[in-house]
Amino acid sequence: QVQLVESGGGLVQPGGSLRLSCEYSGFTLDFYVIAWFRQAPGKEREGVSCISTRDDSTYYADSAKGRFTISRDNVKSTVYLQMNNLKPDDTAVYYCAAVGKMWYLDLISWKYDSWGQGTQVTVSS
Repeated sequence: QVQLVESGGGLVQPGGSLRLSCEYSGFTLDFYVIAWFRQAPGKEREGVSCISTRDDSTYYADSAKGRFTISRDNVKSTVYLQMNNLKPDDTAVYYCAAVGKMWYLDLISWKYDSWGQGTQVTVSS
């Protein structure tokens, strides 16, 4: 079955950077959309960005545009989320998620059927 393992979270000061990694395995369909979601305490889960393995097309939530970059290393079966100029509001548990053969890109969480365990990102001075 599909497995997703996140890493790279930690504590960073405001204005700093982090790169999250999501190593994926068990993909059997022609292509997948892999996304990053986040959930802060007391808030609903929020989509951040996603990428298609079909053509590496990407999509970003407004909160991520200009600061975050999603990318994929096909050889390492890993998706990255480079986060720059981090703000305290970016503090959350970040989850990697995947869904097979979705022809369009969106960040609606119920459409994703495989999830990682999450990695904590804390932005604080």
